[in-house]
Amino acid sequence: MKAKYFQDTDTLYLELRDSRVVETRDLDQDTLLDFDGEGKIVGITIEHAKTRLDGPRIELETVSA
Repeated sequence: MKAKYFQDTDTLYLELRDSRVVETRDLDQDTLLDFDGEGKIVGITIEHAKTRLDGPRIELETVSA
């Protein structure tokens, strides 16, 4: 998974898998979901990230079973 923050547009993109995007759907006015040919989510775009999230800071926590 990759996270990219575009400071000039205040956009956060979460790339969940390295796959070709064939369709993009609006989840709401400022959130887009990208899908591959099998209908799996490839990425998530979040517009106005600073105001909608707790800033562009991302923490990854791995929880073992």
